[in-house]
Amino acid sequence: MANPNESPAVQSMRKEQAEQRKQTRDGQLDKGIENTFPASDPVSATHTSISAGRSDVEAAERVKREPDPTKLDEEFPLVDQALRSTGETDRSSEGLDANREKMRALQKEAGRMTETASELASGTARLAKAEARSFVRDLEDRIRRQPLTAAAIVAGIAFVFGATR
Repeated sequence: MANPNESPAVQSMRKEQAEQRKQTRDGQLDKGIENTFPASDPVSATHTSISAGRSDVEAAERVKREPDPTKLDEEFPLVDQALRSTGETDRSSEGLDANREKMRALQKEAGRMTETASELASGTARLAKAEARSFVRDLEDRIRRQPLTAAAIVAGIAFVFGATR
């Protein structure tokens, strides 16, 4: 009896698979060359995956929403310039500083409210997921207790669905 691994069909299949693997590698290398031309970096058909930025999305959003305390003094430079030109900086600088402090306090409070709303939304989503899991568990328990009834309900739904299509 002849060795089945040496049959012409097996040899042909192995040759075809080797050609496909070579074409795949060559295609990736060609694509890499096209994407880097005329750069001087060496071409590679490998892919790297390096994470960039924050991995905690909620913390990144919170940092993005909070005002930059270093820029609060520079927020109204034209107002300061206009007041200096009229000579009213001495009399109104205390009021301007008080307004800036009020603005800082309002911005901090807005940031806290946004964070609270975000936490509330996150908690609501977790609660909804828990409720959905509970509903699925209850449904599974009912199906286990009354499998024939469940099968009849599914058959009825399938009949109605099929009849309306």
